[in-house]
Amino acid sequence: MKKIVILVMLLAVPVLTFGQNIFEKYADSDDVTYVSISPKMFKMLTTVGMDTDDPEAKEFLDMVKSMKSLQVLATENENISAELKTWVSRRASKLEELMQVRDGNTRVKFYVKEGKDETHVKELLMYITGIQDKVQLKDRNINTVVVSLLGDIDLTKVSKLTSQMNIPGGEHLKNVKKN
Repeated sequence: MKKIVILVMLLAVPVLTFGQNIFEKYADSDDVTYVSISPKMFKMLTTVGMDTDDPEAKEFLDMVKSMKSLQVLATENENISAELKTWVSRRASKLEELMQVRDGNTRVKFYVKEGKDETHVKELLMYITGIQDKVQLKDRNINTVVVSLLGDIDLTKVSKLTSQMNIPGGEHLKNVKKN
């Protein structure tokens, strides 16, 4: 009987972890660089920067006001990269593919959830892989990056945010409009 219980528990583990948010799963992993910006932080950014006369800063703050969260995972670990790819594939089935970019071994994919008009989305998911020769964080050569951005996202402005945060692939959003 113990063997059956153990077998059932072992079979249940993948099912239980399957539904787990990938960002929560790797938030404390030493093999992953993890960034999470909460709605409170976005609100603080807009409150602190309200006195600026710089037009670029104002545009940035206007965009940040509409953000609910930004989460980033970056890793060089091949097993984690494979799991991120699987997670993105599952998540992408609920989203619309916006764009793909291939440059040598580098692949960048953008997925969105429809927003209020053609330039706004509720969710932007970026999946970047094959960048180990291009991105280094500390002493690691990052291979895979997943970025999730939630809110009322203006695609014409989000490339500025990703560029300012040095998130690879963000520059490809510069001239994109959702079909």
